[in-house]
Amino acid sequence: MKITKNQVEFKQESVSKEQAIKEAGRVLLKNNLIEEQYIESMLEKEKSDITYIGNGIAIPHGMNEAKKYVKKSGISVIHYPNGIQYDENKAYLIIGIAGGDNDHLEILQDLAVKLSDEDYVDTLVKASNMDKFLEIFNQ
Repeated sequence: MKITKNQVEFKQESVSKEQAIKEAGRVLLKNNLIEEQYIESMLEKEKSDITYIGNGIAIPHGMNEAKKYVKKSGISVIHYPNGIQYDENKAYLIIGIAGGDNDHLEILQDLAVKLSDEDYVDTLVKASNMDKFLEIFNQ
């Protein structure tokens, strides 16, 4: 899955978990991938499910019934070089997911494979600039 600059907020100051999820949602909204109600569903999902997947990555996404608010499938990436507290973990990349129809699982699988390599994730987190980050992510 390729991403563009419009989908990434790079080198952000650390914020709360809730603020990070809202920001991931705002980027999805800005890219016309979702309707605003989807962001509330992302926050709601966090109350019942853990979206931290390891390696310093969390993948907040909406509840199943919120798929009706997804206009087009895609992701947003928020980069926190100093990390944020995400429950008991520290997250450096928050990847907001908007998956319509059956795209949701495909996006999750694609990300899981890509982000399971600790060295790869470390290189992403330590990227010096947006262009380098995009180059690494889009490999």
